[in-house]
Amino acid sequence: MIGSLRGTLVDRPSLGEVIVEVNGVGYRASVPSNVLARLGAPGSEVFLHVHTHVREDAIVLYGFAHADERRCFEALLGAHGVGPSLALAILSSMSPAALSTAVLEDDVDTLCLVPGVGKKTAARLLLELKARLDLPSLGEPVSVFGGGGSRRGEVRAALTELGYDPDEIRAALDALDEDGPVEVMVRSALRELARNR
Repeated sequence: MIGSLRGTLVDRPSLGEVIVEVNGVGYRASVPSNVLARLGAPGSEVFLHVHTHVREDAIVLYGFAHADERRCFEALLGAHGVGPSLALAILSSMSPAALSTAVLEDDVDTLCLVPGVGKKTAARLLLELKARLDLPSLGEPVSVFGGGGSRRGEVRAALTELGYDPDEIRAALDALDEDGPVEVMVRSALRELARNR
């Protein structure tokens, strides 16, 4: 299976697709629209985290700028009734941080903004993604966030578990209000991370 591609962006043959040349071989990959916008012009050096999807009639590559986008894509694929096209549409409409926030807050309306997602599908997705995205249970005691230590340390531990890198976490913590329960601080941090993506 192909897990990543590093090479030169050769072409964008159609909307949502790129061809990346690696050592003389051109790999065609489908990417979310927000990733497409960040890749630059043909000739640019690019790196994609790749999910290889094998079907009866084809092997399709899906490319992502960050590992957390690929993890979310794979979690979405594991949900009932979600295929690659819908998973890609969801990640084209929202970042992993925004998706995590929607799941944590049971925000059906945000998921309904994605083309092809109705209220029933959104409600089912929220339920399934709570387990698949391995999110902290915000209603549980504080020990869920790594036990002991300061509230900021617990928020940092929760964000680390969600796959955010140290620089993103530091920026989100700097923007946080020190007051309030840990679960409120985590929600605020996730909102901040979603804004900065």
